[in-house]
Amino acid sequence: MTAIALYARAQPGHAERVHQAVSRLRRAVERHPGSIVQASSLGAEDMVLTDLIARHRLPIAVATLDTGRLHAETLALLPRIHAHYGIELEVHRPDADAVIGFVRREGADAMFRSVALRHACCGLRKLQPLARLLEGRTAWITGLRREQSAGRAEVPFEDVDDADTLRVKFNPLADWSWADIWHHIATHEVPYNPLHDAFMPSIGCAPCTRAIAVGEPFRAGRWWWEQGGSSECGLHLRPESQEETDHDKAPA
Repeated sequence: MTAIALYARAQPGHAERVHQAVSRLRRAVERHPGSIVQASSLGAEDMVLTDLIARHRLPIAVATLDTGRLHAETLALLPRIHAHYGIELEVHRPDADAVIGFVRREGADAMFRSVALRHACCGLRKLQPLARLLEGRTAWITGLRREQSAGRAEVPFEDVDDADTLRVKFNPLADWSWADIWHHIATHEVPYNPLHDAFMPSIGCAPCTRAIAVGEPFRAGRWWWEQGGSSECGLHLRPESQEETDHDKAPA
């Protein structure tokens, strides 16, 4: 059964949430002309955002991170996005020499040995490329939603994520449900990662993602071997709060 068949449901107020999300995107462009980017994980939420950006022809760059450990299905979305929308994504990768050095020292699957090594791997493959992606930009857009986890339950529509540069993070889908996401995907035939059909609501690097079971937290498939730790890589953690735990149940 596909993710669309499982999750897509027309929810009360959906059309208004779409309207408000587009309005937030337009206001973000007006405030940050030529200096705003969508940082896409290529997950379902981010595909909805890319669809809204392309559908309404908003001058927002779309970028993603290729960590070097992504699933083939995830990477296959890049040409599909170009074919569907006619846009080219910026692709930011980790420093190749730094990755080679890390793997030589710690091994290709160092993340399984300790939380510290997992964070080091995420820092090398994700945080450093993200910093380059955001360099020179005053705002970025993400697909964070309040429903995703307890740690994201109070995600604002807008926040200053860098006190030094006053860079702004916009989360236009913060109030959307999982059903909203899939209803939009189904309605507009948005390309999506087929791994979502395999019970992976949150998809990261291949070694660090598994399918979830019914009733498990939405992000339980990320770094599942870590007991009681954060289900975050650091991309969306504020400096004053470096640990998040998930308690929200995944959509049935």
